[in-house]
Amino acid sequence: MISRLPGSADPPPSAPARGKLYVVAAASGTGKTSLVRALMAARPQLQFSVSYTTRPRRPTEVDGRDYHFVDPATFDAMVARGELLEWARVFDHCYGTGKPVVEQALARGESLILEIDWQGAQQVRAALPEAVEVFILPPSLPVLEERLRGRGTDSEAVIARRLAESVTELSHWREFAFVIVNDVFAEALAALLQLVDAAGGTAANALRGTRPGLAGFANALLGRPAG
Repeated sequence: MISRLPGSADPPPSAPARGKLYVVAAASGTGKTSLVRALMAARPQLQFSVSYTTRPRRPTEVDGRDYHFVDPATFDAMVARGELLEWARVFDHCYGTGKPVVEQALARGESLILEIDWQGAQQVRAALPEAVEVFILPPSLPVLEERLRGRGTDSEAVIARRLAESVTELSHWREFAFVIVNDVFAEALAALLQLVDAAGGTAANALRGTRPGLAGFANALLGRPAG
C-alpha cells in the first residue's frame, strides 16, 4: 500500500504529446479535396485546418467549413501581422493557413490536415520540418483535364489556364517525402490512410517519393525524358 505524505500534492499533469501535422498538396483537379474529405470521414480524430482565401465562394461552399472567405485587404493585413503559417497566390487569388490555430492545436496534442499547394508546402516545410507531407499525382494529364471539366465550377478559360500551369505544379512532386498516384480513388485513399496511421514512419515506406519506378512515371506524366 502506498501512503501519501501529509501535505503532499498531486503531481502536475504531464503535457499531451504534440500532435502531428499532415500536409496534402497537389495540382488543381488531382482529387486532393475528395481524398481529404474521405480521410476525415474515416479518421474523425483528425482536425481540418480551414484556410483563408480571397477567391469568391462557390455555390456549394460554406464559409468557415470549406474556407474562411475574406477580402484582399483583410488577407494582406494578416500577412503583415505574421498571422499566417503559409500563404500563396494561386490563379489570381490568395490562400493561407492561420498560424495560431495550427500551433495551438498541435500543442493540445491534436493532429491536423492542411490541404494546400506546393508553394504553401515549401513554407510549412521551413517552419515545421516535422510535418508529414504527401503530394498527389494524377494518373495522366488527360484524366486531370477530365476531372477539371467534371467539377463544373470553372469556365473554359480557367480550365485552360489550370491545365497550362499544371505541369509546373506537378513538377514539384520531388520535394515531398511521400507521393500517391490518384488513379483508383479507393486505392489512393487506402494509401493516404496508411500514411496517416503510420504517422509517416517506416510502415509508410512503400509511399516514399524515392520508391523505384515513380520517377519514370512522373517523367512520362510530364512529357519529360526518363532519368
